[in-house]
Amino acid sequence: MSHLLATVLGDVALVILVSWVFGGLARRLGQPAVIGQILAGIALGPTLLGRLPGDLSARLFPAEARPFLSVLAQIAVVLFLFVAGHEIDFRTFRAGRTAVSVAVAALLTPMALAVGAVELCGGLFSAVDPGHAGHHSFALFMAVALSVTALPVLAAIVRERGAAGTPAGTVAITAAGLMDVAAWLVLAAVLSDSGQDTRWPWPVALALLAAFVAFVLGLVRPVLRRWLNRPATLLSNPVPVALVLALGSAWVTESLGLHAVFGGFLAGLAMPRRDGAPNADVLRPMEQTSGMLLPLFFVSTGLSVDIGTLGADGLGLLGVLLVAAIAGKVVPAYGAARVHGLDTRQSALVAVMVNTRGLTELIVLDVGRSAGLIGQDLYAVLVLMALVTTFMTGPLLQLLGRASDVSGTKASVRA
Repeated sequence: MSHLLATVLGDVALVILVSWVFGGLARRLGQPAVIGQILAGIALGPTLLGRLPGDLSARLFPAEARPFLSVLAQIAVVLFLFVAGHEIDFRTFRAGRTAVSVAVAALLTPMALAVGAVELCGGLFSAVDPGHAGHHSFALFMAVALSVTALPVLAAIVRERGAAGTPAGTVAITAAGLMDVAAWLVLAAVLSDSGQDTRWPWPVALALLAAFVAFVLGLVRPVLRRWLNRPATLLSNPVPVALVLALGSAWVTESLGLHAVFGGFLAGLAMPRRDGAPNADVLRPMEQTSGMLLPLFFVSTGLSVDIGTLGADGLGLLGVLLVAAIAGKVVPAYGAARVHGLDTRQSALVAVMVNTRGLTELIVLDVGRSAGLIGQDLYAVLVLMALVTTFMTGPLLQLLGRASDVSGTKASVRA
């Protein structure tokens, strides 16, 4: 046991160090740190480190240590989603209405394109994933995989770009939260339809989830608000309250078969605010803790991906999925934002941001792979799709920023 503990501790230290270096390099290249962390996770896996003499990846991350790393990674993801949920402000009705329209359009369109791609390119899917393509549940899973938006990664990008509180940032994050909720519900239905053990029949799980959401938002949140507004006492420290709420809510949703991350997000929504703003005393320690441990999730993903095994069929399928994924998000999101009155630039910003898939996509893919809905090669293709759509967010946001600066300069000259 002591040897296993030493291995896990060493692995955690290595992952944090490598991710810190890769994250810093990503920032220098104008990318969010999370891009570097994802690449670090892939580099530590069989794609790069595993190809060196002696299979260093398997030596550094032995099979018996991986479950412990996975548990730590899931806790980090739950806390990160708590932070993302706590930062969302649903008070602005206009932003909420716009966000709902963006969420519906940017969720249903890529779902439809994914199902169409499975039907029209069935041979390509069969070549890459012969053991799973063709099943009804496979097409539904692909619809979910192409329609999700990475709420925590998007939240990090919005913070790093200084877009928090702007119309585009608020609409994009709120829409991403709504799409994540819908995606997890659809994914639970897919798992039920595929015959996987979701612990509860789908109608029962949906009813229990609705009851739990009503309980948390309708009862727990008001009680916590009163408790935390009491005069300062030992038991009124908001950080332990937030941790218990996040992990307890994650336990309930995981027990319902809907994944722990949804519980973390719901807890973030339920956590009381200060004068309508996120509680910095809660937000800062939760964000720092999750941010420090989150690279463990990317490593868990990287250990399951070997990009070097993809052939011509895999690369061709990657091209098809990129077209469907990007067009299915950007076009309808832009149109929905414009219909609700956002200007051209703000609508373009919303469209670019909701195209980010990083973390949520990786979680969905991990669920699908673990449930036997997709095989290893298709998993690698979809991970690359998530990486590309996340990577392109930063340059496009910079391009839109420069275009705005140019337009402002021209307007000043004309004036």
